Amino acid sequence: MTDDNRPRVALVQFPGSNCEWETKRAAEAAGIECSVFRWNIDPKQLAGYDGYIVGGGFSYQDRIRSGVIATKEPIVGRMMEQIAESGKPALGICNGAQVLVEAGLVPGLHFGEVEMALAPNRPDSSHRITGFCCRWVHVKLACPPDRCLMTARMEPGQVIPIPIAHGEGRFTTRDEAVVDALYENDQIVFQYCDADGNVEDRPEINPNGAIANIAGLCNRAGNVMALMPHPERASFLRQVPTDLGDEWSLRRRKAYGDTRALEGPGPGRAVFDAMRESLVAMQPA
Repeated sequence: MTDDNRPRVALVQFPGSNCEWETKRAAEAAGIECSVFRWNIDPKQLAGYDGYIVGGGFSYQDRIRSGVIATKEPIVGRMMEQIAESGKPALGICNGAQVLVEAGLVPGLHFGEVEMALAPNRPDSSHRITGFCCRWVHVKLACPPDRCLMTARMEPGQVIPIPIAHGEGRFTTRDEAVVDALYENDQIVFQYCDADGNVEDRPEINPNGAIANIAGLCNRAGNVMALMPHPERASFLRQVPTDLGDEWSLRRRKAYGDTRALEGPGPGRAVFDAMRESLVAMQPA
């Protein structure tokens, strides 16, 4: 914690990361002191931070499969130690979500074991691999707000628009027991839905074909979340498109020409706000 009571978060950067600076701006707008922490810095320094963010991009060019090489870096092992020993929160966004899943932090039914995959997006109706998908979607809060540290600022069942940008974002597993456990433990944090909150497995709603329409998962303790959509790209009202057909697009249109309003919070800010509040609450009195 800093002298001005802002929590300190390390934003872990690997070769190939490309979202660190926009993520830093989003976190700082929520009142978090966020430092870009490169993979080759002494990982022992991670102990001086209150929490962690692993941002998006293409770590190590997504070779083998997305996120897997990054997990072999000492920095990830040290981050896992801090999470296990101190309960510090961690947020993985897109490629960062892939890293957390490959490290066995999420869903974390058995800490350190890889229990799910973030597989290539499902083929289209002609069985052609669709590859990289970049567009705005809607997601619904699928668990109680207080189940995950990164959603405590949201309303039950809240629906928000948020952009996705990935080629391997399909949460999946061959083990039905894992899916059963996710439901039983309320670890499914966000599900892809339409603007009205209807969760249906259709390509226009669930663009990558994720099992159970999963867009975000937390670990058993609720302090680690792997999120495929990008909240940092929806953290300011100016980032929201005007044609999504929801209340956020309406707010965006009404703010036309109002610079202060456009710099105000967007739908993704709630994730960073909740992370800040949770970090502050975790500090000793």
